[in-house]
Amino acid sequence: MTKYAVFLRGINVGGINLKMADLRTALATLPLSHVKTLLASGNVVCTAKASPVDLKSMVEALLRATFGYEAWVIVLDQDQLENIIRACPWPADDTQTHSYVTLSSDPVVLDELAQHGGEITGVELSRLSPEALAWPAPAGGTLDSPFSKLSARPRYKSTTTTRNLRTLVKCRDALAA
Repeated sequence: MTKYAVFLRGINVGGINLKMADLRTALATLPLSHVKTLLASGNVVCTAKASPVDLKSMVEALLRATFGYEAWVIVLDQDQLENIIRACPWPADDTQTHSYVTLSSDPVVLDELAQHGGEITGVELSRLSPEALAWPAPAGGTLDSPFSKLSARPRYKSTTTTRNLRTLVKCRDALAA
């Protein structure tokens, strides 16, 4: 059995609203154990015998069938998540600047996003792993930050999602509990 963090893209924003209790109920139909949701932004930790690729497919199919939206998820095992958090050069708890991590199921797409983001004046990026790219944003100005606007483009919708580093830490801690 492997411990996983599953990050749903684009829920409880932009008209796709899921209650975490409903999500847990739906996930209970899959061959998962120790399922827990964190926050209301589509963060799930669980244990499964499935490979990351199979888990991704199962969860996406379930979400599409149960909730009727074009669902995309990023799946990280416990070690991947720990390594991403450890590699981030920015703190999780700075009150002036928030640290964000864009996660991707396609490293080539993340390479492209990093290249374009690196061309924007003033944008700081740090590649944490093949599936993670970190960037800081001023507190309260995340959605207006140039990199946030770039990463929100439709081109990246099916393969990326972004989380505050604090959220990743909460998921890591839930996996370790």
